[in-house]
Amino acid sequence: MPYRNMFKRKSYPAHLLWISVLMLFLLSLMSLYRLFFFYHYNTTHRPFSGSAFLLGLRYDLRMASVLGLGLIFLTAVPFFSAMKNKRNALFWSCINSIVFMFFLVVYGCDFYHYDYLHQRLNASVLNFLADATISGTMIWETYPVLSVGFLFILLLYLFFKSHQRFTLHFQQQHKTALSPKRRGTVYLLAVLLLSGFVFGKMDQYPLRWSDAFLFSDDFKANTALNPFQSFFSTLQFKDSQYDLAKVKDGYKLMSNYLGVEKPDENKLNFERSIRYTANSGSKPNIVLVICESFSASKSSMFGNKLDPTPYFNGLCENGVFFERCFTPAFGTARGVWATLTGIPDVQQPKTASRNPFAVDQHIIMNEFEGYDKFYFLGGSTTWANIRGVLKNNINGLQIIEQDHFKADRADVWGISDKNLFLESNKILSKNNKPFFAIIQTADNHRPYTIPEEDLKQFKKATYPKDTLQKYGFDNNEQLNAFRYSDFNFSQFIEAAKKEAYFNNTIFVFVGDHGLRGSAGEMFPKSFTQKGIMAQHVPLLFYSPNLLKPDKIRKVCSQLDIMPSVASLAKVSHTNCALGVNLFDTAKHDRYAFIADPEWSTVGLVSDSFYSVFDRKTKQHDFVSVVNDMPVLANPKSDSIRKKMEVLADAWFETAKYLLLNNKKKSPIRNDN
Repeated sequence: MPYRNMFKRKSYPAHLLWISVLMLFLLSLMSLYRLFFFYHYNTTHRPFSGSAFLLGLRYDLRMASVLGLGLIFLTAVPFFSAMKNKRNALFWSCINSIVFMFFLVVYGCDFYHYDYLHQRLNASVLNFLADATISGTMIWETYPVLSVGFLFILLLYLFFKSHQRFTLHFQQQHKTALSPKRRGTVYLLAVLLLSGFVFGKMDQYPLRWSDAFLFSDDFKANTALNPFQSFFSTLQFKDSQYDLAKVKDGYKLMSNYLGVEKPDENKLNFERSIRYTANSGSKPNIVLVICESFSASKSSMFGNKLDPTPYFNGLCENGVFFERCFTPAFGTARGVWATLTGIPDVQQPKTASRNPFAVDQHIIMNEFEGYDKFYFLGGSTTWANIRGVLKNNINGLQIIEQDHFKADRADVWGISDKNLFLESNKILSKNNKPFFAIIQTADNHRPYTIPEEDLKQFKKATYPKDTLQKYGFDNNEQLNAFRYSDFNFSQFIEAAKKEAYFNNTIFVFVGDHGLRGSAGEMFPKSFTQKGIMAQHVPLLFYSPNLLKPDKIRKVCSQLDIMPSVASLAKVSHTNCALGVNLFDTAKHDRYAFIADPEWSTVGLVSDSFYSVFDRKTKQHDFVSVVNDMPVLANPKSDSIRKKMEVLADAWFETAKYLLLNNKKKSPIRNDN
């Protein structure tokens, strides 16, 4: 280990210099490994990626800084001082050799794990322990275990001897007498610096595994990843697997419901290829607005007497409005995932967007060839790792977030929704190509900020507490935030009407999720008692020039949005997920699947009933969603109940499977 004459100044604590050398040594090894990894596995002879290497260096620096911080705090205790005597030098040589041994094991496993599975080391490797004998035999018969083991022992021995000499050298040559004040200042600065490296970003959110997938290139992403980062990021998801036998048991039901053209129980094929003949007409633009906490029961369209959304109600009267839309789960990240991928987010305990195993997804939006694609968010898409999901799966997507807007930040969620809509409208109005834009709102969320600049136009309302509670609101702040959403919709649509793109654009509005609480007398009691208000949201397709107004009571889901939009735009695509085309009049039986992560329930909503299974109590319930009458047991209702119970279970198992097996596919091109 080259350490002599590395530091000549004695104005810094010897411990910090000693720790710095260790960190630089490990950082150098990790960088050399990344170069070796790139050139060894670069079978397509792509050029060296400096961006992937630099991002990888940040991951490596994080790992080295974690070690550095640990050593700083431990060696600050006089008894554990590495600069104390020969015995302590031996002690730290043993401790750091164990650390180095762990380092060698992880990197060795990473190298062969990628060779075997073409994935960087992740927590799924622990699953091999379930069949340790078979796994061990396979490794012994496949890889040069003895040669690698000998090299491993040699490197460990050389490290131990070098570390011991290097520590004794620091004890002899780097004794300093710093004042307590200067010593404390230097240590504080070192801790702050290393903490910054651990955080990894000059941003609101820390460096995450998903940042590697912003390259939209799996090999570059794998080159950038650090095996420690990859392993620990996936540790909480190591059990996010599926039961293949259960998936196959439910395959016939699901393939029939979805209309799979070539069902294959062995290959578990869910593909439906939809083709359209290209025409000379202009392609319609798509604007999909994902509305924060847009609960159906709180809106004007469903008879709420406080009339919080009169403008949106007017849009619904002039568009195709689906009254019975449900989200597959509760929560914004789950709602965005379901809308984009068409797969219910049944991941537990955290969301699928945070699961590195699920980062590769086939998304229909990616098949809108010839379209410019935008994702507008007033805050940061680093939230919930959404950025990694977007950039890794949607080619050419332009993410426009708070740093790109002129408006000032309003609160923790970024700029106000009004400014988000107006600035997005300006960008879209200057676009010369067809576009698919997603706008995600955030203001209808605590802290319920309404900017001062809008209070001249937007007038707050005030009601007594009992009136608010009767119509589903906790307080006046929540009510006014909901009303402010309606104000923002009006600002957006009225501004868009003045632009050339408006007449050839389909606007889609959907809630990311609903809200819990009492539905009062506005809905059947089952909505409150079974908690499905949390998933009941408005869904509107609005395009005065392209769509004939209609009000549809048939049940539907967020999962259905992407295939429906592709159908309206006549975009050829492959649908591999669980959504269906809502404008397909040939399909009559429709259901909305719900897997509530907070209530641990799995259920299915039809036009008349809700079948729900409580995974904790193992209890099945079957209730009406059209009135408060109990469902009487008879051959017809029993048959419907049994069918929905079995289908809900099949849906749940299929969703778990598809989260990990909905890989990107080549887009279908329109026929000429």
